[in-house]
Amino acid sequence: MKLQAPTTKLQRNAKPQAKAVKDGGVEYPEANGCSWGVEEDASTARHAFDLEERTSVFGENVIRFLKKVPRGPHNDRLIDQLVGCGTSIGANYCEANEGLSKKDFRNIIGRCRKEAKETKFFLRMIATSEPALANEARLLYREAKELHLIFCSIYRKVTP
Repeated sequence: MKLQAPTTKLQRNAKPQAKAVKDGGVEYPEANGCSWGVEEDASTARHAFDLEERTSVFGENVIRFLKKVPRGPHNDRLIDQLVGCGTSIGANYCEANEGLSKKDFRNIIGRCRKEAKETKFFLRMIATSEPALANEARLLYREAKELHLIFCSIYRKVTP
């Protein structure tokens, strides 16, 4: 069986996560009245299921969410941890696409998988710490869970 390493091209999924907008941008579901979107001109437009873009937007949304979390002794460590793991998913995925070998790619995708799982954990802790932000944390948790499942699938497919 021939294994093919995934690329940042079209990532297929049965249910749509984002809608492509007619001007070439991407529109993501709204949370608490704030729209998450990226506008691109037609010459650089990418497909709505581009995993590199999806992980980047997820990292941006984590940062926006954490700006709403009040700083304090019980939240500071959670905020620092969540910024680290939530934003490193996209950074590691970009690094994986530039991998020098299949083994290198598999190793870095494994890191993406671990970071996504860690992000889920810290989102759960933030939701417990700040119940007023639990609904927004749930939206991010759902996206982190989907990213974790995607990276688990990629990891299994490149496993020798």
